[in-house]
Amino acid sequence: MQFTEFDLDSKLITAIGKMGFENATSIQQLAIPEALTGRDILASAPTGTGKTAAFLIPAIQYLMDFPRRDPGFARVLIMTPTRELAYQIHEQCNLLAEGTNLKIGVVTGGINYGSHKEIFEKNNDILIATPGRLMEYLETENFHAENVELLILDEADRMLDMGFRKEMLKICEQATNRRQCFLFSATLEGEHVEKFAERILNEPIKLEATPSRKEKGKIHQWLHLADNYDHKVELLAALLNSEEVTKAVVFVKTRERLEKLVGELFAKGIKTTWLRGEMPQDKRMTAMASFHSGKTNILVATDVAARGIDVNDISHVINFDMPRTADIYVHRIGRTGRAGKKGTAVSLIEAHDAEILGKVERYTDQKLKRRVIEGLEPKHKEAKAPKKKKDPAKIKAKKKAKKKK
Repeated sequence: MQFTEFDLDSKLITAIGKMGFENATSIQQLAIPEALTGRDILASAPTGTGKTAAFLIPAIQYLMDFPRRDPGFARVLIMTPTRELAYQIHEQCNLLAEGTNLKIGVVTGGINYGSHKEIFEKNNDILIATPGRLMEYLETENFHAENVELLILDEADRMLDMGFRKEMLKICEQATNRRQCFLFSATLEGEHVEKFAERILNEPIKLEATPSRKEKGKIHQWLHLADNYDHKVELLAALLNSEEVTKAVVFVKTRERLEKLVGELFAKGIKTTWLRGEMPQDKRMTAMASFHSGKTNILVATDVAARGIDVNDISHVINFDMPRTADIYVHRIGRTGRAGKKGTAVSLIEAHDAEILGKVERYTDQKLKRRVIEGLEPKHKEAKAPKKKKDPAKIKAKKKAKKKK
């Protein structure tokens, strides 16, 4: 389905065309027509399938259909979990709103409180914000949500997981005059998203996009066995120096490991940029700008610091350290193979990773291929994951059931 088939303003169609988009993705085909009718929406779609445009396009169309009559605060409020996502949405929103006179602002933490003063003093049509910082402005009465007509919660599942439930509810309560609300989530699994949606949405239509093969992309996964930390560094350097790696994210488990690894890669002539927790916002933005532009093609990051990374052309995700849980593994590797492209995820496995590797293989329902790099073959055999201890209560119950039979 082409964007020209939607009931959209010609200026918006022109902006979409300039961005290189012609055909709508599955989530856009589902969400845009429903949003244009004025309905509340509860939608799920994997990251990298055009979710942002699915809510920005109807939001901009709404503002064009119903121009502002009186001066005031934002009429469209978009809440998102992280600073990086807020700035990425802001960038896409500016491109889609080209040719209009809409004023678009962004408010996040990590920037001195009060530096957003200009956004609140002037007319603002669309505000993109992280919940924590927006809540501060609400409490000090620098921002009022009564003008909000369209409220959009992006990646609601992650905001809830990050502990923003109270702030999200408070902001929803403050936006008393809203006409419409969209809640977008990567998944609707589990009760917490749907229960939260029940509290804030009014008779929503539930949309679950099943991306086509073209949208899904494919992630090739394999692992290299490593004898120790130094062996892992050698394996990583060999991988990063290969021609296939055009843009890579390397995951480590702690800030200390990150600093050590970045130094060791630098000593080997491998230039990287990095993200770690509690990093000043200006430095985070500089690092991401360097990675986005291709000035640096390797980003080393911790899981906490990497929240919100949304870059389409990542060729490789490398787990220098394995994550704590299998679902984090899936979230990590989902940063490659996006928008129908192929991607590669490589894990470097030491003996102590046997247990989490077993969990990952069960969770993803596939055994990761074992590969070797010539000259860097492991000296030790693969450690086996410890067997699960049998639950005595379950054994008893089974025996009882057998006797009854």
